[in-house]
Amino acid sequence: MENLAQTQTVTIIALAIFALLMVCIGVFSAMKTKTMDGFLLGNRNIGAWVSAFAYGTSYFSAVIFVGYAGQYGWNIGLGSIWIGIGNAVLGCFLAWFLLAKRTRVMTHTMNSKTMPEFFSARYQSNAMKIFSAVIIFVFLVPYSAAVYKGLGNMFLAIFPNVNVNTWMLVIAILTGIYLVLGGYVATAYTDFVQGIIMIIGVIAMVIAIAQSDSVGGFSTLFDKLAAIPDNGDGVTGAQITSWYGGASFKFLCINILLTSFGTWGLPQMVQKYYAIKDVKSVKQATVISTLFALIIGCGAYFVGSMSRLVLNNTLPEKDVDKVIPNTLLTALGDSNMFTTIILAVLLILLLSASMSTLSSIVLTSSSAISVDILPMIRKTKKEENQVIITRVLCLIFVGLSYIFATMNISIIVNIMSFSWGIVSGCFIGPYIWGIYWKKTTKIGAWAGMLAGFLTVAVPTVILTITTGAVSGAASYAPQMGVCAMAVSLVVTPLVSIFTKKFDDKFLNGVFAVKSED
Repeated sequence: MENLAQTQTVTIIALAIFALLMVCIGVFSAMKTKTMDGFLLGNRNIGAWVSAFAYGTSYFSAVIFVGYAGQYGWNIGLGSIWIGIGNAVLGCFLAWFLLAKRTRVMTHTMNSKTMPEFFSARYQSNAMKIFSAVIIFVFLVPYSAAVYKGLGNMFLAIFPNVNVNTWMLVIAILTGIYLVLGGYVATAYTDFVQGIIMIIGVIAMVIAIAQSDSVGGFSTLFDKLAAIPDNGDGVTGAQITSWYGGASFKFLCINILLTSFGTWGLPQMVQKYYAIKDVKSVKQATVISTLFALIIGCGAYFVGSMSRLVLNNTLPEKDVDKVIPNTLLTALGDSNMFTTIILAVLLILLLSASMSTLSSIVLTSSSAISVDILPMIRKTKKEENQVIITRVLCLIFVGLSYIFATMNISIIVNIMSFSWGIVSGCFIGPYIWGIYWKKTTKIGAWAGMLAGFLTVAVPTVILTITTGAVSGAASYAPQMGVCAMAVSLVVTPLVSIFTKKFDDKFLNGVFAVKSED
């Protein structure tokens, strides 16, 4: 009890300092968000370090630590670290290298502030703008509720007598304050601070867990993992120490593809390319975001792999979401003030990861309504009014995500499972071919977008009918997401070959390069 009280005190102090810092950044950023370009993109003047950290912190929420790292580290073992490596190499380095410069140049040329605006301008289709905005709203707002879930178990473990909804409300209020005040500028700069916290926290977490009594240091951990017996779940030391994932190799590959290439078509990730200030910054951000992802991703899955040693090969409450919280509390929750401080930092790490992802998703979702849909219904003459509407929508969407998380509605939970795959599956083909290939047509883009959507929607309906529940289809969501992305990338150019092309004058304008680039 004394140890827990000490941990709670240190954690509350750390939370108070963190909250004050986030609010201060929001207030400071408010003066730079008077226009829509300022509120949504920071006036397209965000530097390399801030852009890279904004990308990385939006990529890795508490879900990776509590959900993915806990589950896959426990069930797959050291092979799960390949997910972190894949995220860094494919989801960061290759994404920035291939997409960032072209996206920045083209969105500047067309003055596009959102992905639906990009589709509308690139393919001269307001209908595509509305369709993509609806996809974003339907699948990203519920997904934001998953962000709260990642934190719930950790807060509950340290504060067992406080309802988890209370902590989720604190997260929602804090995120709402700095996001509504400062928009993308506040999000980007808080992401930078949160990214520093995440790096420090992950390094401290890896060292502390590896040096704990149950693990015994880096020199002995492999032998100890190899000696883990089967506790009845079919996982042995041979599986845990397999560097290629053992029996889970196929499953591992699917998740690497989904979580790495999925970012290529997600609007909240692509937005970071719009806002970076110049080409030189793009090159720097490519390296920085890759290193950030390597540290965060590999560190998270490494700790997940150590969890069987720390928890004595016993799954806490038969719930994989409790693996990481219990691993941290077991290894660090003693009377030592140093380890208590590390534990508090790690909680702030999880909070930082979640808030950065939440703010990015909410900003993307609110702009889909205020920028892409509402002007189609009713023209807003003054830009100041549009900024106000976007701020209000941000607040509403933060509230909606909180409500979804607390109510645990089954349909919302299932939508979360499909969110990454279906959003990226819809957008990745028309987006990538749109910035690279002049011969991409409107019909080709529509075909790629709809094909990606139907690749998930049709099997979902069939599996739901045959199994009698949407959850039956949700278990196949990663496979469907990967297929949707592949289908979109293939169908878009294939249909474009046989359909009417845009005229050269229009294409020369779209692909024009400004002197500043």
